[in-house]
Amino acid sequence: MEQRLATIIGAAVRAARQRLDLTQADVAERVGIATEVYGRLERGHMLPSVKTLRRLCLVLSCSSDVLLGVSSPDKPVEVAEDPHEYGERPEVRRVLRTLRRLEPAQLKLISQVAGAIR
Repeated sequence: MEQRLATIIGAAVRAARQRLDLTQADVAERVGIATEVYGRLERGHMLPSVKTLRRLCLVLSCSSDVLLGVSSPDKPVEVAEDPHEYGERPEVRRVLRTLRRLEPAQLKLISQVAGAIR
């Protein structure tokens, strides 16, 4: 039963992520888990905690019933919190993720280049 549920949840979060044109890293960052952990969730190798399941629902604009395989994803879902706290395009999200990993000197250089391009 546990493996079957993990597979159902994995397929549902993958479909929801792809529907929103997000990468695994995008979803993992928004949910607050490691990209590797999110990958295991999508592959059905583990079950999320209740807290993580709730965050997945908010980030993916999807009800828990859909992620648990109880109902269809065709029905729109109302969520209590704003699921689009990172409303940027995928390209912008990827650049921001890369910038967060830079050293201060590298970030200053990128800032100067961006200023010159503007």
